[in-house]
Amino acid sequence: MASESDPAPSNFIRSMIEKQAASTVATRFPPEPNGYLHLGHAKSICLNFGIAQDFNGWTNLRFDDTNPDKESEEFMTAIKRDVEWLGFQWKSLCYASDYFDDLYSCAVALIKSGDAYVDSLSAEEIREYRGSLKEPGKESPYRNRSAEQSLELLEEMKSGKHNEGDHIVRLKIDMASSNMNMRDPAIYRIKKTHHYRTGDKWSIYPLYDYTHCLSDAIEGITHSLCTLEFEDHRPLYEWVIEKVKASSVAVELGSPVQTEFGPLNLEYTVLSKRKLIELVQKGLVSGWDDPRMPTISGLRRRGFTPDSIREFCRRIGVTKSSAVIEISVLETVIREELNESAERRMAVLEPLKVVITSLADDHNEILQFANHPNKPELGSRQLPFTREVYIEQSDFEEDPPPKFKRLVPGGEVRLRSSYVIRCDEVIKDENGKITELHCTHDPDTLGKKPEGRKVKGVIHWVPAGHSVKSEVRVYDRLFNQPNPLAEDNYLDAINSDSLVVMEDAQLEPALASSAVGSSYQFERQGYFAVDEDSTAERPVCNRIVSLRDTWS
Repeated sequence: MASESDPAPSNFIRSMIEKQAASTVATRFPPEPNGYLHLGHAKSICLNFGIAQDFNGWTNLRFDDTNPDKESEEFMTAIKRDVEWLGFQWKSLCYASDYFDDLYSCAVALIKSGDAYVDSLSAEEIREYRGSLKEPGKESPYRNRSAEQSLELLEEMKSGKHNEGDHIVRLKIDMASSNMNMRDPAIYRIKKTHHYRTGDKWSIYPLYDYTHCLSDAIEGITHSLCTLEFEDHRPLYEWVIEKVKASSVAVELGSPVQTEFGPLNLEYTVLSKRKLIELVQKGLVSGWDDPRMPTISGLRRRGFTPDSIREFCRRIGVTKSSAVIEISVLETVIREELNESAERRMAVLEPLKVVITSLADDHNEILQFANHPNKPELGSRQLPFTREVYIEQSDFEEDPPPKFKRLVPGGEVRLRSSYVIRCDEVIKDENGKITELHCTHDPDTLGKKPEGRKVKGVIHWVPAGHSVKSEVRVYDRLFNQPNPLAEDNYLDAINSDSLVVMEDAQLEPALASSAVGSSYQFERQGYFAVDEDSTAERPVCNRIVSLRDTWS
């Protein structure tokens, strides 16, 4: 893992800013509050906040709240929590709605200067008039309305005198442009929706391309860092700011520069907010914070740390092109961190009782276990060794395959950091199911090798009378295809084994009082975190990641 003192990796944006020798670097992170943030947003957050920090600048968090029927306080609260959890702090908390009056004044000025007009074509007609990539568009018959007519209609739209779809405000640019975004794009539409901040003041709301660039300019943003999908929007971004500055509007504007970078694409994952909403609404996941979701809240609940997410973003870097990142990069980052920091514990997920018949019924021997094999400073804990213990069902085979190195009838195995035991008898119920094993132990093998023979297998265990019954949720990749979107229906690629619930898992007693969010390595099982569903009587643990990449 990189340390806080490690230099930030170089990239083309950093090199550009260094060449500019800018006195101020001001960035922004501008999410629409219509869902939870995901890993793609995390990359943008780390870039925007990181670049500003590295050049002694600042970053605003700005909510693009121009579509109120899809936005909510819940989403805004979640977004703020996620940004802070990642370790970043904004200079100002802003909203596009802060600028609604200024944006309206700018639209009025653009109409007066002949750079905008009110159009009365229907949505279908606008699409027809727009043309295609191979054919130029046609000018609207309302394009040459007088400024006075457009201003009168704009005021009527604002006051609610017209229905949704009756009119829109469009910029007057070039209907023959090869860039479809420049073919008289809309900047205002009628939307009679209550806004959670401005109430019912507005019956019209500005569109993103118009709002975004002017919000950047109003806030004094110097570097507007966007993903590649906005590259074709940059001419419009620059056109709007230039035209508004040249107009008579009394709004002070800076000169932000838009720069695009490659978005995050991750294997076995979808990072489309629309598709994540679909997963939630169809009940295919338990919610936005389902530990299988690539949302920041889902990753946090699963057990990922802020350091691991920032390190992941550092490793994948920032480039001008779009690339698909192997999900093993993300898994490796958290695996490396937890291998160093997570204390070790023993947990039996599918228990099989072992009765050690050579011990007395009341045998209760206290053994000492290191919390981390390589970090004595993390201390140790005690674990009772009793006549009855639990082992994993998979650690016993009555008819073992070749090279099976665990417990078999008549065979020996060492219980982790304790004794060698031998299986003497297999007990079954009336249906032939194995219910318990009767074994004997070699009392001379505590911390010693058995004399005259080799015992290769070592398995983990918990004391039956002292273990804590728990629910363990074994999470895996939500999709079973590297590119779910390559399927006719991406939902067909959902991994049916992405969640396996072990309802009768037995944990060692030291885990009984673990705080929510605590992470451990369950020996031979993987890395696990204590879930918020835990109670004092019944802990719930989520698998963060396996001990090694089993998919490869």
